Amino acid sequence: MRSAQGRRARRLRICGIRTVWDTVGDGEFFCPGCGGDRNYRRLSGRRRFAVLGVPLLRRGGAGPVVECAVCREHFPTDTLDHPTTTRFSAMLRDAVHTVTLGVLAAGGTGSRTVLDTAVAIVRDAGLEDCTHEQLSIIVEVLAADTVHGPGSDPAAEACGATLAIELHEVLKPLAPHLAAAGRESVLLQGARIALADGPYSPAEREVLATVGSALSLCAEDTARLLAAAARTPS
Repeated sequence: MRSAQGRRARRLRICGIRTVWDTVGDGEFFCPGCGGDRNYRRLSGRRRFAVLGVPLLRRGGAGPVVECAVCREHFPTDTLDHPTTTRFSAMLRDAVHTVTLGVLAAGGTGSRTVLDTAVAIVRDAGLEDCTHEQLSIIVEVLAADTVHGPGSDPAAEACGATLAIELHEVLKPLAPHLAAAGRESVLLQGARIALADGPYSPAEREVLATVGSALSLCAEDTARLLAAAARTPS
């Protein structure tokens, strides 16, 4: 038996299938093997039957795959759909900022308490140079884009057509990369701003409903979270 195993091993060393990889792209990605941001090469392979290490006959294609420059592991190309740590932080920061603007555009800029809460939340998200004046100016610009008229979307009337679109564009790409608790946290930060000067106004509820939808939260969960936030002392 040992002799047969030895012969098979020798045959495998003499001949076998070898994959020749070609680099077709590169960049930075979040490596599942390393657990952090790494450089990668995107590889496309050609399978060859090789004798004594010399590729001879074609045996079809292989890949494409993504190879980590550090651990050298190969991963499927959909690994690139996951944002890098740096990109994810920027997406989350932009999400909090956009939600804040949405709530303020619903009528919160007249309250100093609301603005104080909004600035604190945006700074905690990473925009440390945010000021009351910056938020107020942006909201004033957005207010000029507010949609009025019969048949218009209530959420768009509350925060302006441009901002309603922006909420979806910013939050939808982020939602798949956040656990349920993370998506709820983004919504609740908006709720904190809305509640800073008292109960939700109808316009604030509409904006927060839009936020929940863009974060892939069902309407029932959004309503439950907003109700719970309203019952929680600030």
